[in-house]
Formats: sequence, structure tokens, C-alpha cells
Amino acid sequence: MRIKGRYFFSFFLIAVGVYAAHSALGWKFKTALFPLSTGIPLIVLASAQLLWDLFGKAEKAGGPSVDLEFTTNAAPAAARRRATILFLWIVGFIALVFLVGFPIAVPLFMLAYLSLQSRVGLWQSVGLTAAAWGFFHVVFERVIRLQFEAGVIQSWLGL
Repeated sequence: MRIKGRYFFSFFLIAVGVYAAHSALGWKFKTALFPLSTGIPLIVLASAQLLWDLFGKAEKAGGPSVDLEFTTNAAPAAARRRATILFLWIVGFIALVFLVGFPIAVPLFMLAYLSLQSRVGLWQSVGLTAAAWGFFHVVFERVIRLQFEAGVIQSWLGL
């Protein structure tokens, strides 16, 4: 058996996951949540990849490496326009988080994106936004009790 670079990479990822999980064991729950929630799946998935590499069948290269093929018939101007619009939506979300804070920015952005860019109907946009905001609020603000920074506007108004 020839040792390949992917074995070392899998071992490296397992070691990173073990270190993250082990170092977080003595921490408070809120502090340890992120390292544990990323370290444990990293250990499991990297171990599965290592086992697959060691004991799985060798792949035979015969066809394309990826089944997915993006459209090649889009005009460069249209593709550039779509990329610019996507970039502007991302910049708008970041600016909205900066101005009004994360808990307010998420539903505002989602409602705007669904109704303006995706052209989803008003009631469906409101329903999806309310469901996402409810999930966000319950999980992050009620259960985990994360404290989000206030936006610049709230700071200016003293809220």
C-alpha cells in the first residue's frame, strides 16, 4: 500500500477536530458550543473519508470529474450583470447588518430578496420570512441566548 497525501490530510483533519473538541470540554456551554459542533462532525467525517480511502475501491477515471455543467450559452454581459446583482445583494446584507443589527437585518433582507429578486408572491414571502425569523429568534435568542451587537442606527438613537 502506497501512502498518499490524502491520508495525511485526513489525519490532519482528525487531529484538528480532536484538538478542538478536547480543548472545549472544560469550557462553559456557550463557549464550547462552536468548537464542539464543528470538531465532532469533523472527526466523524474525516474518519469516514480515511476509512473510505484505505478500504474502498479505487476510482477509475473515465468520465468527467463532475456531473454538473453550468450553462455555456449565457452571454457574457448577462452573466456579468447577474454576478453584479448577486454581489450587490451581499453588500446590501452586510450594510443592513451594520446599520440595524443582525436580528433585524435577517428578516428585512429575506423579505426584500424574496419579494424583489426572487419574485415570490407577497404572502409566500411574508410567510417564509416569518418562519425563518421565528426559527432564528427561538434558536439563537431564546435557547442559546446569543447577544447580538446593536446596529449603528440603534446606537445613535440610544436603543
